[in-house]
Amino acid sequence: MSELHRFLDEARALLPAAVALRRRIHQKPELGLDLPLTTEAVLDGLKGLDVGIARGPSTSGLIVTLNGAKPGRTILLRGDMDALPMPEDTGLDFASEFPGRMHACGHDSHTAMLVQAVHLLYRHKDELAGTVKFMFQPGEEGHGGARLMIQDGLLDTDPKPDGAFALHIWPNVKAGALVSKPGPMLASADVWTITIRGRGGHAAMPHDATDPIPVAFEIGLALQTMVTRRADVSDPIVLTCTRVTAGTTNNVIPESAEMGGTIRATSEAARERAHEGLRRVAANVAAAHLCEANVTIRRGYPVTVNDHGFVEFARAVATELLGADNYVDRPAPIMGAEDFSYVLQRIPGCMMFLGVMPDGHDGHDHVAPCHSNRMILNEECMAVGIAMHASVAHRFLAQGL
Repeated sequence: MSELHRFLDEARALLPAAVALRRRIHQKPELGLDLPLTTEAVLDGLKGLDVGIARGPSTSGLIVTLNGAKPGRTILLRGDMDALPMPEDTGLDFASEFPGRMHACGHDSHTAMLVQAVHLLYRHKDELAGTVKFMFQPGEEGHGGARLMIQDGLLDTDPKPDGAFALHIWPNVKAGALVSKPGPMLASADVWTITIRGRGGHAAMPHDATDPIPVAFEIGLALQTMVTRRADVSDPIVLTCTRVTAGTTNNVIPESAEMGGTIRATSEAARERAHEGLRRVAANVAAAHLCEANVTIRRGYPVTVNDHGFVEFARAVATELLGADNYVDRPAPIMGAEDFSYVLQRIPGCMMFLGVMPDGHDGHDHVAPCHSNRMILNEECMAVGIAMHASVAHRFLAQGL
């Protein structure tokens, strides 16, 4: 039996505490960068442990530091804490008490697993040759909490991390399995808006106006053609129009129409090509119809790039801990985005996905995914997450310089 199996056994013993903390956080979901109730729950969960706790001015995030008995390397383990601004329709006994807020992306479980990983590693601190830092981060859902914690200097305090690791739950993967890949793991995420300006007029006499609405339709179709005919399928781009707004009543052609959406890419080169193509198509299609198109692009999270060497290391830990059948090499990136990308720009490391498929599903029927109002997860799998955090940290420090 591998020495890592002791962590799995101990994590199972810690599971009731993880479930209780996860449900406490789930009931009172908080949004954005300031999460006082969630931070309080984390601090309550750490009571009695002799660990360092650092905060910054920009968020309610925490860096918890556990020093081993001997000097050595430092590893960062990260869990995000914020919820989404959406309704919950799970019917759970511990469903959100706050209307319009839900932990639909599993950050409640990420936080609970990381708190119990602190407890697990604390039990073994005399074995640790180095330091473990635990990053409890708010504001992942579009607020860039990781970037702000970095700007606050929380990752640069000595000892600086030599490696970084994060887990994200995934209800659509079999319970207890881990998924990852080297290189691009998640996409960049940018927001775009196009405003088409024409001339307003009577809807019965469009020849006396310059109607921006059909121009918006044509731009939308042209953008899809641009992606399928100009983007290399091996370096993918996803460009989606999610919103078109125009007009006030049924007999008036408006002066302007607005459309907006998202651009996703898995390399910086593809990202820049998508931006240039969006501007080119919008401007020229509009000009062909005597309109003007104003394009704005707000850059969001960068590509999440897993370090090849760290993925090999974490894969070996996962297969030793769980068996080869419970590690899955993902062949392609996921087109969602993550602000753990900012951490991985500075520190070699990786993100893995933890399968939390609910009981009664086999992967062939529909499972409510992350960001669904009906998303639920298999809480038993949190023991695997706790053990994986502890195993990665323990093995990373044991390998030394």
